Amino acid sequence: MARERLMASQAGYEWIEFAGRAALADALAKKISSLLAESITRRGTAFLAVSGGTTPARFFEALSQQQIGWDKVVVTLIDERFVPASSPRSNAGLVMANLLRNEAASARFVSLYRDDADIDDVASSDDVELGALPWPLDVAVLGMGTDGHTASFFPDADNLETLLDANSKRIVLPVDAPSAGEPRLTLSAARIVEAGFIALHIEGADKRTAFEGAMGPDGTKPIGTVIDMAQKPVAVFWAP
Repeated sequence: MARERLMASQAGYEWIEFAGRAALADALAKKISSLLAESITRRGTAFLAVSGGTTPARFFEALSQQQIGWDKVVVTLIDERFVPASSPRSNAGLVMANLLRNEAASARFVSLYRDDADIDDVASSDDVELGALPWPLDVAVLGMGTDGHTASFFPDADNLETLLDANSKRIVLPVDAPSAGEPRLTLSAARIVEAGFIALHIEGADKRTAFEGAMGPDGTKPIGTVIDMAQKPVAVFWAP
């Protein structure tokens, strides 16, 4: 159960706090599976985009056990490092190992990485393949770094303005940012913010401090920009 529930509608988000990370993972999994089931009933399919990194493994495991029509669910990534799925830094590898199993084994997964030397060509190919998917996203699950980045919208990305362009027609864009560690692929902010439901999943005191700073009056971080762009309040799920 949530220990505390704070509304911040004027800021474009709802803060939902949990006493522990296991409780957060369970609640987030139940919320998202319910939304996916509603989408399947309404339009015969559901479209989910998830983030990688170090935070979501426990949530993925909980979501994989939810009993819904997973064979009607399409799963893709919010962003991806430009590495093959065999890499320990691959978000696709994390999703395949922790989410696409148990009840969720029958979901369709659309990866962003392709074995190609040119990341710009891969992004263009992803644009074509993902363009055939059932947009808009029903659910987008974001993460956030302590630098205030979400998706691969790093503050030092050389094309940050393009990534955050609310009028962009692109689905997938390449990212080159010194702080990212390697080149990345990301959904454009324009595609993320049109999702029916957006959750931000963060854990730990450092992430809370970073989020509060980003949402303060002097905040200029990408996560704040995305929340401002979102068509509905973002649900922020946090546990210490």
